[in-house]
Amino acid sequence: MKFKLFFLLFLFAITNTFAQSSPDSLKGKMPVKENFADDWAMLCKYQKENETLGLPKKGEKRVVFLGSSIFEFWKQKDPDFFANRPYIDRGISGQISPQLLIRFRQDVINLKPKAIIILAGSNDIAGNTGHVTNEKILDCIKSMAELAKKHHIKVILCKYLPVYEYAWNKGIKDASAKIISLNEVIVAYAKKEHFTVVDYFTPLVDERNGQRADLTVDGVHPNLAGYKLMETVTEVAIKKAFKSRH
Repeated sequence: MKFKLFFLLFLFAITNTFAQSSPDSLKGKMPVKENFADDWAMLCKYQKENETLGLPKKGEKRVVFLGSSIFEFWKQKDPDFFANRPYIDRGISGQISPQLLIRFRQDVINLKPKAIIILAGSNDIAGNTGHVTNEKILDCIKSMAELAKKHHIKVILCKYLPVYEYAWNKGIKDASAKIISLNEVIVAYAKKEHFTVVDYFTPLVDERNGQRADLTVDGVHPNLAGYKLMETVTEVAIKKAFKSRH
């Protein structure tokens, strides 16, 4: 009789333990992972950093660099270029021009910069979806430029870096020709609107209209030496933009 009673008490204890540790009972204890599926443009990436950054100090000529991996890796390769200047890097690897447009209010306008450098288009081309045209890329660039003008932000557009071939998507044919064609329409638009252009193509290009082997890590992204050349032409373009009346 004592054994049966002990056995019943043992079963009750085990059942009670499992009940307490059931998934339903743990719902309130386990942290809920936030779902960012609706954040296609990755606004979450710089949200907290923007809040910490705050508004420019009096007399500060803040410049925002808006783009994809070229800009994001730039700060990693040469952090001093940004640390010692009022330059704000807002690059996100892999982004296409519509994503930059969605981020424009949070990562540019709300930061109250004096100038914006927009580098867009290469990832659109590299996606190989069949829906991308220079016109669609330029439409996004135009929208960003118009927003900048409305908020009295100097606009600096970029001639994109040369690309002969995308290592991760070799199915893209004539990448170099597509980059050159994109640069032509960007420069034409900038000339029409009196925007400053920073030329990242010419200093890095080789005889195949790709990136010079000594200046790149993969034919698309610059190494430190490549970024140093970009820094030189960027500084010239920023000074030119601030002198411009437009």
